[in-house]
Parts: sequence; C-alpha cells; structure tokens
Amino acid sequence: MNISHIEHLGIAVDNLEESIAYYEKVLGLTCYSIEEVVDQKVKTAFFMVGSTKIELLESTSPDGPIGKFIAKKGQGIHHIAFAVENATKALQVAEERGVQLIDKVSRKGAEGLDIGFLHPKSTLGVLTELCSKSKQ
Repeated sequence: MNISHIEHLGIAVDNLEESIAYYEKVLGLTCYSIEEVVDQKVKTAFFMVGSTKIELLESTSPDGPIGKFIAKKGQGIHHIAFAVENATKALQVAEERGVQLIDKVSRKGAEGLDIGFLHPKSTLGVLTELCSKSKQ
C-alpha cells in the first residue's frame, strides 16, 4: 500500500463559517481553500498544520454523508486520510487483506485528489480515506 504520510484529518462541523473563524482567530491558522464537492453533498475548508491538512466538512444536505454523521454522532473528527501513490490500487490491496471497502475504486474528492474509503467496521472504528494525486 505504501502510505507516505497523513494527508489530512477530516472534521465534521455544523457551520463552516463559524468553524473557520475558530481555527483562524483562536488557533491562528489560515484557511487556504474552500470548495464544494457536489456529489458528496459537502462544503470543505482546508488549513495547513506543518505538512498535514485539516479539512473541515459542512454538509450541504441532511441526507449527505456528513449530514448523517453529525445527526448520529455530532460534530467532531470524521476521518483520517493517508496519502498513497495510487488510491485505487491501495483499495485493492486493502480488500485483498480482508478490509471491508466503502469504495471499490477511487473517485474524485476535494482538491482534485483521487479518494476511496475503508469501512470503519474493518479499521478499528476509524473511517479511513486513501488519497492520491490524480493521474490526469
């Protein structure tokens, strides 16, 4: 699988603007990008902390993945994302090793990355994302 680093930590939030204000005014970080991922029904904001990113995730619909997560568990850490060379190949390796997948092949995510998720039932309760730079 060859994980190179933690790509980002995803944090589900109720209100992106209020959350950005906290990260900027209290923690002193700078939001460098806000993006909507329409097919995932989410709006994201990114911050750099050293070489790792924090991704804030606000649902744009109650029936989206983040909306469902917040309804069930409230705001908080949603997932950890690891950088890999090829997300689709890493998903295949994970499946060969007995991991239950959410995604069989990678799909487009925020920042143009190819992403795929491992099911938390197979990852000690932690939703795990595998990310790679798009080959296009």
